[in-house]
Amino acid sequence: MQELKLAVLIDADNVPYAKVREMLQEISKNGTPTIKRIYGDWTKPHLTGWKNVLLENAITPIQQYNYTVGKNSSDSAMIIDAMDILYSDKVNGFCIVSSDSDFTRLATRVREAGMLVIGLGEKKTPQPFIAACNKFIYIEILDEVEELEIHPTTDSTDKVVTKTKKRTLEKAIDKVDRNTVKLIVNSVDDLADDTGWTFLGSLGSLISKKKPDFDPRNYGFSKLYELIKHIGKFEIDERDSGGFKQVKHIYLRKI
Repeated sequence: MQELKLAVLIDADNVPYAKVREMLQEISKNGTPTIKRIYGDWTKPHLTGWKNVLLENAITPIQQYNYTVGKNSSDSAMIIDAMDILYSDKVNGFCIVSSDSDFTRLATRVREAGMLVIGLGEKKTPQPFIAACNKFIYIEILDEVEELEIHPTTDSTDKVVTKTKKRTLEKAIDKVDRNTVKLIVNSVDDLADDTGWTFLGSLGSLISKKKPDFDPRNYGFSKLYELIKHIGKFEIDERDSGGFKQVKHIYLRKI
């Protein structure tokens, strides 16, 4: 299987710098961030918080002056760079990190070229930009990255290394409402075989195609399986995969 190489383009004016490590970790689940660039007017004081973050995560800052008051010229610079990267054949996917709807046409154009488009932004992101992406992830649901803590012992040559635990998601950003349940039920119907059973893995893929910003974490669940059990409208069957590893394939059907 071909490795997915991603161009990560970040709009510094429309995402929080405090979540950059979590964002990059999330992006790495989908592919390898080959190009990492961030756009902004670095002469402005409100962007000073980005400095250490860029150094720690090897992100290349692109300077773009605001020539007109009230206009974000970073948008045009980012779009021009994206087109150059698109035709360079260096990547086969893009990750656009912004909460700005101005990148809707860019996401659409990249998808037309047959490339994967992943969007990351805050919950305030306008729906047209979300719909233009193959997949959209809300920054608010990302957990803190695990960090190593090194504690020296009495012997200077020995160190005790422990991991800090990830902070659990304290509250969901969405509720499991009737529309969400309907989306899942209809998708199960779309995929069900003659006996009514649906493979959970296929279900997740179909729902993401219908609703790019669908993510169980939006509702406070780490996995789709947990969300399905919470809804309580499905019979669940865990089947052996038949391989050497004890892997269970999960199927469900409406009760």
